[in-house]
Amino acid sequence: MRCVIARFPFELTKNGVMESMKGIKPEPVTGESVIIGRRHYPVKQVGQVITRQDRRDFTAAEVLRAMERLGFTCRARAGAEPVAAVDPFQRASELLGAPAAA
Repeated sequence: MRCVIARFPFELTKNGVMESMKGIKPEPVTGESVIIGRRHYPVKQVGQVITRQDRRDFTAAEVLRAMERLGFTCRARAGAEPVAAVDPFQRASELLGAPAAA
């Protein structure tokens, strides 16, 4: 499948990506990750291995989009919990030390 990462086209296949990542030790996951085989790899590490480019040359979104199209499972930040929406006026009042509204 043709995927564009860092403005360069790549012909990627699921088996080709799995073969490229074989023997690569996963780095600790702090953000988005891709599950390849039984291992969780950081998206930027996968992008670096399959494109042989510097991690600063592409975004995580580009690699995530390509990996999802190939059929790999992609995850958002590990251990991330949804953030509850807070009213900005309530937050400002809390920071200024005003009593909480009932």
